[in-house]
Amino acid sequence: MANIFTRIKDSISADVHQLLDEKEQKNPIASLNHYLRQSELQKDKVKKLLERHYKLRDEFTTELHQAEDRANKRLQQANIAKAANESDLYEFAMQEYKEYHMRAERMKEARQNAVNQIDQLERKYKEMNHKLKDMHLKRMELMGRENLVRANHQMNKVMDEDVDKPFSRFAELEKFIENLESKVNQAYYQSTFDQKIAQLEKEMKERPSEAN
Repeated sequence: MANIFTRIKDSISADVHQLLDEKEQKNPIASLNHYLRQSELQKDKVKKLLERHYKLRDEFTTELHQAEDRANKRLQQANIAKAANESDLYEFAMQEYKEYHMRAERMKEARQNAVNQIDQLERKYKEMNHKLKDMHLKRMELMGRENLVRANHQMNKVMDEDVDKPFSRFAELEKFIENLESKVNQAYYQSTFDQKIAQLEKEMKERPSEAN
């Protein structure tokens, strides 16, 4: 039963990865944006690690200075006890000196390791910043190329598929204007027809009387 569920899980996972791969192939800029977001998250993690190492380095430095100061103090006390022939005090001071000296050596090594790790992390952090900057520039270049391709596609579509539409629309508009002018002229002619006939009739009536 477990094997069946495992095969089903693997099958679903494979299908999901295939869909993601197909999506990335269809939209490379979206894939690049996703990669940049993930890289920014990784960069933030490295930055936090750097900050922790800075803090550790400072703590190691503080502990180192304290251990060195105490070791020096015990060594001076051991010399005083030796000069005073106080063997018990001398042995106690020397034992304390050895403990603080060993602790100082450990802190010195730990601090140096932290410094070396900081150097490595700083180099990687700078490399990540440069790489991310390059990727952002690459994204801008790809977006410019994509916009150019889309613009050319739209212009080619207008020029190839719709090349006759502006002219046909112009012809329709011209025909509409001509029809409108014809209707206006006809309406004007009809509106003045009665007036013209009345004027002719008046002139015809006046002509005989003028002849007499």
